[in-house]
Amino acid sequence: MTPAARRQATALLRQHPDYARWRDRQRENDPDYGVFLEASVWADEIRGDRRFYDAGKEAPTPTLPGFPDMRRHSDWHYRDQGGGEIDTRLAQLAHDLVFGMRALKVYALPWLAHLAGDIHQPLHTGGRNDRGGNQVYVRAPFMKRKRLQTLHGYWDDLPGQSGQHGASLARRLDSLRHLPSPASTEAVGDIRHWYEESRALIDRVAYPEDALIDADFHRRAQHYANLRLRAAGKRLGRWLNYLLG
Repeated sequence: MTPAARRQATALLRQHPDYARWRDRQRENDPDYGVFLEASVWADEIRGDRRFYDAGKEAPTPTLPGFPDMRRHSDWHYRDQGGGEIDTRLAQLAHDLVFGMRALKVYALPWLAHLAGDIHQPLHTGGRNDRGGNQVYVRAPFMKRKRLQTLHGYWDDLPGQSGQHGASLARRLDSLRHLPSPASTEAVGDIRHWYEESRALIDRVAYPEDALIDADFHRRAQHYANLRLRAAGKRLGRWLNYLLG
């Protein structure tokens, strides 16, 4: 991100109700960078946060100052045959980040950062009628952890644990630098293109035969997960430069 975009992002995150918690939890040499990392996983963390609620299942909770609502919005994370709105929601969040009132911008930024990553994960973009692989259990006998898990969870873990910090995170980022970047000529914030790229990978690489994750499948899946992670980071940075800079 450019210095101008970073300043704008930092200023917005400092006004978020959870800023103090993010600041106290981050462990980077650059605290503003650390807070951005913490904010980027906030949309998943609120699933276990009692301040928020699942519409239609729980009673509404008191609205935090400046927030449009306190719903967990689980349907924002995906789109498939059964619903979801990740692509349309990303477009709305980008609009809010530019044209919304200050409080709406504060709310929109963590959501946009998170969903820009989700849309690059194939199983967040539909495919088969199995809730994005959440109803498919796969076996991974060669793995020390999670030898039985959902296919969606397996793909979500391929980029690495979300709690990585410091040297561990730096090593993970360095491991991606040799991978090709998205074409600089593609449109900034081309949500439809990102979605279609992920959709195209579902039948090609996302599902193992006989629900078995063997070493060969794992190597191939890890390769594509790394490519998607690299693309998501570069594209998000370029998009935020445009929206905030």
